[in-house]
Amino acid sequence: MDTKTAKTAGNGIAPATDIDTAGAPQQIVPDVDMDHPAVDNDPRAGTTVEQNRIDFNDPTLEGHEAVERNLQVAAKA
Repeated sequence: MDTKTAKTAGNGIAPATDIDTAGAPQQIVPDVDMDHPAVDNDPRAGTTVEQNRIDFNDPTLEGHEAVERNLQVAAKA
């Protein structure tokens, strides 16, 4: 897939076109090939908008609990 022309995969999230080390020391060469098989530039490919709304960053919840809570909130809406 050409990341320069890639569109969203129906989940509203386009593949990455650049990378950020998220606080780690910058040790990335400027010519990283985002289309290389070892680089996952679209980790949310094949997911839905609903799946991407679930917050898995709550350290007090297991993954299944986060999904359960999200489904309960969605059912009330």
